[in-house]
Amino acid sequence: MTLTETPVDRASLQRKVIRTLVATQILGGVGMASGIAVGALLAEELSGTESLAGVGTTSQVLGSALITIPVARAIAARGRRVGQSLGLGVAFAGAALVITAAVAESFPLFLVGMFLFGGGTTANNQARYAAADLAAPAHRGRDLSIVVWATTIGSVAGPNLVGPGVSVARLIGIPDLAGSFVFSLVGFLLAWAVVNRLLRPDPLVTAKALEATAHEERAQRHTAELAEGTTTGPAPTAPNHDGSMGRGLSVIRGNGRALRAVLVMGLGHLVMVSVMVMTPIHMKHGHAELKVIGFVISIHILGMYVLSPVVGTAVDRWGGQPVAMLGGVILTLSAVLAALSDAGWSALLLVALFLLGVGWSCTLVSGSTLLTGAVETDERPATQGLADVFMGLAGAGGGAVAGVVVGGLGYSWLAAGSAVVGVVIVAVAAANRDSARSM
Repeated sequence: MTLTETPVDRASLQRKVIRTLVATQILGGVGMASGIAVGALLAEELSGTESLAGVGTTSQVLGSALITIPVARAIAARGRRVGQSLGLGVAFAGAALVITAAVAESFPLFLVGMFLFGGGTTANNQARYAAADLAAPAHRGRDLSIVVWATTIGSVAGPNLVGPGVSVARLIGIPDLAGSFVFSLVGFLLAWAVVNRLLRPDPLVTAKALEATAHEERAQRHTAELAEGTTTGPAPTAPNHDGSMGRGLSVIRGNGRALRAVLVMGLGHLVMVSVMVMTPIHMKHGHAELKVIGFVISIHILGMYVLSPVVGTAVDRWGGQPVAMLGGVILTLSAVLAALSDAGWSALLLVALFLLGVGWSCTLVSGSTLLTGAVETDERPATQGLADVFMGLAGAGGGAVAGVVVGGLGYSWLAAGSAVVGVVIVAVAAANRDSARSM
């Protein structure tokens, strides 16, 4: 008996999907955060220069963007489970290569490993869309945001494994900093096992089957109406499940609501990465201690995820457009506060970085929900994949430009420029308000 012939308890299946995705986000988050926590330090150690310490992170961000392309194709062809498994498997291979590079003292191999390591971010990012495949429209923002929120646990737990990672490294005879990537291996492997075991039936495959049944019913009605002479219109178009970036671009170019959703997410990510990545340098210039810098960044990460269920509930209640506009306002405010902060430690900078995370959460959750609602089920893998590619490239580009701006003009100018982008987000989200209300 096929899926379409078997009654589907959509609500019960959706609850199972959310539980599974929460588990994978926690495990995958531990895997990512464990490695990211020491990535810059390991890059500096292997390259022998502080100027290349950020190259590993840049490689990882680019990897997360570009690995999205084959993952989106796999999702379109075979479902969320296969796509998630691919991303996590690539990340596992990347973590193994980083450990190998640390042992071999090879910086080029380390960069390759970090590029593949970005597959973990790809898998984590795509999980939020899996939460929306079977969600009722009235609860789509809430379900999506719960999965985003689960990342908080892994993001907080991962950096705290740096100390135990040193002990593990010494136990198995690898460099101290490589020990954290052992936890990455374990996290990715467990997340992969959970996805393959529990993400059944696949939410996207199920949604496609339900859509195919509805299409067949529409086609039968159309045939009957033609025979009765009550219609002369064209037959309903069959779904197109091409998950290529070209397909995604074609859909988004012809869909203003989808385009605005993608821009909201991409520009929000650009502001967040640009300011966040240079804040430690700004604090270091003011002679802030390393533990204080770490505290400020941890508060920023807390802002990114901890309020996401509240954001999702707001999206469901008031719509994605006003929440996206609010995200732009908060990002603008956070950037202005950062521009006014003195170098080093200050309560003003702490507030700015927390708000930076909250504003990013608003743009991510609202934009993701708006995009999912703006396109048909068969269009989701391609458009969602393209959205994450754009986000990743915007973040990588923002991080690279941020270093140039701070080096030439200073942190305040970077923050001021980011505030301008925040205003642009508000304008994009506010465009064509009447059509946005229907989403």
